Amino acid sequence: MHKEALDYTTNYKPMFDKIMAIDPKIRFATIFDMKGQVLFSAHRDGVANLLSPEESQKSLQLAINAWKSRNEVSDKIGKGKYALVEYEKLKRITMPLDSDHILYITTDVEADHGPIIYRALRLRQDALHSPEGMP
Repeated sequence: MHKEALDYTTNYKPMFDKIMAIDPKIRFATIFDMKGQVLFSAHRDGVANLLSPEESQKSLQLAINAWKSRNEVSDKIGKGKYALVEYEKLKRITMPLDSDHILYITTDVEADHGPIIYRALRLRQDALHSPEGMP
């Protein structure tokens, strides 16, 4: 891994830890860029992956494509704040952290997603307005 990726990984760890602390029903969180480069990713202890590594990468690419599509109409309807998809086995929440990075969270299906989304949005805002800015 090249130095720039290591720096990003180190810088995103505190945000990742705060996201995982939002709710015990959060299974997994990933921070990645619009090119599909994973900057930080892990799941909660004791949680099994439902997707293979290849399927996980494909899911990230689908999320990137969905955000690119949403951005095509953002000048008319505004920028997307988050997207929520509920599957039979989990919920997936994606939100842009800035113009180049996306936060991808999965939760147990019975998780109360409203407070999770609200708190993740607050963490993003706090990071954007901190003196250090986004990692």
